[in-house]
Amino acid sequence: MNFNDYYNKIRGKGISSYTNIDLYDVFWSFVGGLLGIGSLAWLEALFFTGSDLLLVIAPFGASSVLVYGAIQSPLAQPRNLIGGHIVSAIAGVACYKLFYTIPLLAGAIAVASAIAAMQITRTVHPPGGATALLAVVGSQQIHKLSWLYVLIPVALGASILLIVAILINNIPQHRRYPINWL
Repeated sequence: MNFNDYYNKIRGKGISSYTNIDLYDVFWSFVGGLLGIGSLAWLEALFFTGSDLLLVIAPFGASSVLVYGAIQSPLAQPRNLIGGHIVSAIAGVACYKLFYTIPLLAGAIAVASAIAAMQITRTVHPPGGATALLAVVGSQQIHKLSWLYVLIPVALGASILLIVAILINNIPQHRRYPINWL
């Protein structure tokens, strides 16, 4: 490949597909994000205060963008949301346990392993990379959870986001979620 071909690939092909903004969609995305993350925070306060368990983790903010704001995306579908987070959490905890003495390497291997595992299992969900990385670079509270991290907060939190997404995204007549389950 010559330089011009390479340069033309980098330039892209034109204007973003997000040129028309539908304020009605913006409203429902806002409501979904508010109720999704709000539900996690409320349930964490209700059931997990005073414990080492938590439900609100940063990767769920990114998941919310997909499942409430980009509901047509293949990366926002239930298989990807749930599977991507679970597969990535497993990769992250495993890498922390194997390489905790070298955190920079552990984080890189965790993210790379999560990407590969999501591709192999057809569960690619970009916030999964953050889920894997958090298992390695997260607080002592995250590290204490060990394999429980896969279940709480990851599987439970992603499931709650999914339930809210199904309920909220199907209220407006023009929105439909999920597009597919598998």
